[in-house]
Amino acid sequence: MRCHGGFSLDETTRRSWYNPEAILSDLHAGMVFADIGCGDGFFSILAAKKVGASGKVYAVDIDPSAVRKLQAQAAKQGLNNINAVVGKAEDTVFCRGCVDLVFYSMNLHDFNDAGKVLANARLMVKADGELVDLDWEKKQMPFGPPEAIRFSGKKASELINSAGFRVKSVNAAGPYHYVVIAKPV
Repeated sequence: MRCHGGFSLDETTRRSWYNPEAILSDLHAGMVFADIGCGDGFFSILAAKKVGASGKVYAVDIDPSAVRKLQAQAAKQGLNNINAVVGKAEDTVFCRGCVDLVFYSMNLHDFNDAGKVLANARLMVKADGELVDLDWEKKQMPFGPPEAIRFSGKKASELINSAGFRVKSVNAAGPYHYVVIAKPV
C-alpha cells in the first residue's frame, strides 16, 4: 500500500507502529465488519480470519488496483467472506443496521466529505455495534500525510459524535497513531 510521503506501508512497518490484533480484539466469529477506505485490505484480511466463514467483511476503496489486490489476496487465502468493491465511501452504504464494527484505518482525513462517510457508517452499524477509527496523531513526522490535513483525536471525536455516535474512548496506538472507539446513540 502506498501512503502519503511515498513510502510503502507493508505489514512489518504496520506491526512496528501498532498491534492490529489488539485493535480488532472485539471481533469474533459470526460478526460483520466494514472496512471503509480499505486500501489493499490489510485489516480486511485480518478481520475476515477473525469473523470466520459465519461472518462477513465489507470493504470499499476508491482505488481499483488496491481492491484487486485485496480480492486476489482473499482468493489466495481461501477467504470467501469478503465483499470488496470499488467506490467512494461517501456513496457507499453496504446495508442498514447490519454491521457490528465499522472501521477506518488512517484515512478519515482523506475523504472528500468525512461527515457524509461517518453518516453512512451510522446507517450501517447495528444498535449495539461500534465504530473504530485508527488514525495518525496530528504531529509532524517524516512519513504519513502532511500534518495540516490530519485530524487530531479531538477533531475526529467531534466529527464522529456529530454523525450520531458517542465516543467511548480515545487512546494511543503506538507512537504515531490513536484509536477512537464509539457507539451509536
